[in-house]
Amino acid sequence: RFLENFEYPYIAKSIKEFWRRWHISLSTWFRDYLYIPLGGGRGGALRVYRNLLIVFVLCGLWHGAEWTFLIWGLYHGAFLVIERQGWFEKIHRRMPRFIHHVYLMVVVMVGWAIFRAEDFGQLGHMLSAMVGANGLSSAKYPVSEYLAPDVLIAIVGGAIFATPIYPRLMGWLGDIKVSSVLRTVLSVVANVLFIALLYFCATLLSSGAANPFLYFRF
Repeated sequence: RFLENFEYPYIAKSIKEFWRRWHISLSTWFRDYLYIPLGGGRGGALRVYRNLLIVFVLCGLWHGAEWTFLIWGLYHGAFLVIERQGWFEKIHRRMPRFIHHVYLMVVVMVGWAIFRAEDFGQLGHMLSAMVGANGLSSAKYPVSEYLAPDVLIAIVGGAIFATPIYPRLMGWLGDIKVSSVLRTVLSVVANVLFIALLYFCATLLSSGAANPFLYFRF
């Protein structure tokens, strides 16, 4: 049995919570073997901030020796430092849950642009496109280029299953009194659908021109 490695990170309400849910095996390793030996949350505030920034700078460099990865690490480390400030905690507590989610998604999506960009010039174009500064007819990253039917299906599916709707639905169905035969049939149907989805995803990947292993890109 493998440990849960991603626990619905996109439902987090803060960057701190996001990193508790995102890539748990990696973040746990950095916590146990770097953050805690550096002193963790012990000592004065400045020491704690230093530890957080060191951990995330090295987390960025772990992905590759590029300036964009270094900035990505500093970016997340800086938000973790900001979220430890008393004024931020007061404001955050008063915000409605929806604003928490908007804050989390904006910070994380900008972070992914930093992570994905090959250089700062490309990053500038990507961020401009994200806020609509390039215009609808711009040749740089037009939205229409990325909205093919298969991509739209993936976006909708990803948006749904990035939330705990499936386990909650299964829990709800588990509370309904149905015969053991029907419960078995539903379980078999669910597993068949998952196998079909796995086959479909593998087929799409194999039909691509080049799909190198994710970490070969770094």
